[in-house]
Amino acid sequence: MEPRPRSFWWLTAFFVVFLIFLYGPTLTIGILSFQGPEGGLTFPMRGVSTHWFHNLFEQQAVGDIWGSFRRSFVLGLMVMAATVVIAVMGGLAFRKRFLGSGLVFYLAIASLVIPSILVSLGVGLVFDRFGLKIHWMTSGFGAQLTWTLPFGLLVMFAVFNRFDASYEEAARDQGATPWQTFAHVVLPIILPSVIGVALFGFSLSYDEFARTLLTAGSYNTLPLEIFGMTTNVTKPVIYALGTLTTVFSFAMIGLFLAGVWLLERHRKGRAARKG
Repeated sequence: MEPRPRSFWWLTAFFVVFLIFLYGPTLTIGILSFQGPEGGLTFPMRGVSTHWFHNLFEQQAVGDIWGSFRRSFVLGLMVMAATVVIAVMGGLAFRKRFLGSGLVFYLAIASLVIPSILVSLGVGLVFDRFGLKIHWMTSGFGAQLTWTLPFGLLVMFAVFNRFDASYEEAARDQGATPWQTFAHVVLPIILPSVIGVALFGFSLSYDEFARTLLTAGSYNTLPLEIFGMTTNVTKPVIYALGTLTTVFSFAMIGLFLAGVWLLERHRKGRAARKG
């Protein structure tokens, strides 16, 4: 076996340093969240316990942790559903060129290059000028869609650009209606990508801070609540909260990936039975 070139080890070392840089802060917070009851926010640790995780479920002197979590979760589901529906419909619409399609495309993705805080400020001002109440379910929902929709649209545009239209033609030749063609032919094929768009929508919404800052109204979402806690909480309870939210985020990603795996396994099983 030939020895590996020196460049391989340099690239390996760079990759390891990158992983440490990427996940080091998260691991540090996870470790510090297991401080003892007398622990602080820095090393060295003063004991090891799950005290601060239990403290999360007790009455907090400041903040509304679980209320903000529920709001972020509900908002994430709302944004996810809207992103999936609009992105799929947009992908279907852009399969054929129409007058002004280029302009519509660039307008749809323009919000990706606009600073998030300016989007939050603009949405908040529009609601204020029209006398509408600024609330996380209305203005916050709209502001977050300006962040999630472009990603969903770009994914679906790429999917439909590679989609083989002969499957639809075969379905129509068999007498299928347009809805039957979409429901029984198109959707099963693009479903893994749709699940990916759903994951994009939920995760981007759940973690979004800047576009929610000026559009959430009187009730904080979880990122806003955590930011508020950094200014007045001096105990590792904030680390315990960060650890739990990180675990929740990875659990959601795992759930979506498991869904894709199960769908792919079901599809292969059906193909094998038909074969």
